[in-house]
Amino acid sequence: MIHNISLPPGRFGGGAVQALFTNQLDPSVHPFFAQIAELRVSAHFFVRRCGRIVQFVDIHRRAWHAGVSRLITAKSVRERCNDFSVGIEFEGADDRAFTSAQYAAGARLSRWLARRLPLAHVRGHSEIAPGRKTDPGPHFDWPRFLRRSGLPSDARPTQPIQS
Repeated sequence: MIHNISLPPGRFGGGAVQALFTNQLDPSVHPFFAQIAELRVSAHFFVRRCGRIVQFVDIHRRAWHAGVSRLITAKSVRERCNDFSVGIEFEGADDRAFTSAQYAAGARLSRWLARRLPLAHVRGHSEIAPGRKTDPGPHFDWPRFLRRSGLPSDARPTQPIQS
């Protein structure tokens, strides 16, 4: 599952994302943090703008990145995507392009994951929670990501990404 995140929204760098994913976000640091400080969310991986990868949750454990979600494929419909997916958060925002370093790191991470897990599908958060989520957003270059990751061609998103 591909996501984007920046905290505060639209700002990159710093430790706010890590603080959020480790339940240590200080609501007094920024007005937006007061709105989300009580959330208990996590992701397996966070890919910084520079391409550095940070792991928060073991790939064999559940992370809380998808929320209310549904994966629809040609063969099935599965609810509660947190139960069977790996969450990869790219440091970014819906209105900005991702960096070359992020695509390179995301591709390395995907190949590493494919050697350890039976990856069957790659989806954006917007596809498993349409109407509720928009990430990774219209600037995420799916063909570039999939080409570099070596993931199967049927892993492509099934729906257009909402902008």
